[in-house]
Amino acid sequence: MRGRRPEDTYRAGFACFVGRPNAGKSTLTNAIIGQKIAITSSKPQTTRHVIRGVLHRPDAQVVLVDTPGLHRPRTLLGERLNDLVRQTWSEVDVIGLCVPADEPVGRGDRFITGEIAGLKATVIAVVTKTDLVDRKRLAEQLIAVSEMGDFAEVVPVSAVSGHQVDTLVDVMTKYLPPSPQLYPDDMLTDEPEQVLIAELVREAALEGVRDELPHSIAVVVEEMLEEGPVLKIYADVYVERPSQKAIVIGARASRLKEVGTRARAEIEALLDRRVYLDLHVRVAKDWQRDPKQLRRLGF
Repeated sequence: MRGRRPEDTYRAGFACFVGRPNAGKSTLTNAIIGQKIAITSSKPQTTRHVIRGVLHRPDAQVVLVDTPGLHRPRTLLGERLNDLVRQTWSEVDVIGLCVPADEPVGRGDRFITGEIAGLKATVIAVVTKTDLVDRKRLAEQLIAVSEMGDFAEVVPVSAVSGHQVDTLVDVMTKYLPPSPQLYPDDMLTDEPEQVLIAELVREAALEGVRDELPHSIAVVVEEMLEEGPVLKIYADVYVERPSQKAIVIGARASRLKEVGTRARAEIEALLDRRVYLDLHVRVAKDWQRDPKQLRRLGF
């Protein structure tokens, strides 16, 4: 922390982005941390684990918590994810409510605004995906969003182009409490490696599959073995029905090979080392509705 004047206040605390599914929360988290730590997908509802990213600045440390999107639960898994979201909200200092610029403000946005209104955290409205609209539409959306609730500030950003991302971080930092550092300098996330690896495999498995599959895929890393310069990873991809297993594997296992290749590249980039990845697809019948299976799969 060299170069800081004594009168400057160092700030550190927890912040999270909330919003309905597919509002751009994970992409924004990745853009701020500058490294892929939360999985992103064009399918809504892909984030299942609270992933923390730590942003180090000379004057502050922002610990970002990524939450699943709040939604109307249809399964036990859905209910547990919603409980996880509410628990996270109650423990952070700053909440960024993400509302996409390219979609009208809807009932889901108003519902979440109402849910977070009574919390102790400072709430900032973040209008995401500004690269998808023109200036006029953005201005209209900023007004619509600011009328939704009593926000400390309203900040438009584009995680894809990087526009205003630094400004958003400045605003969030301003509302963190004065505090010493919470995490060491070299730490980017406190998620165990196995969780991050499982999420990267799941992201690869979600690519290009039919719309009904996103919630049905879970990944468990069963074993990690060091063999010289190579890390051997054995992981199981779980689906709910044999028909889904066929989709994930593909004709002559072509899809599973693609999934393995894509996931291995991401894992090697994350760990900065050579990886051998062994994937098996297994059926866990209706696991989203079964408390015992949910526990076994880490929920």
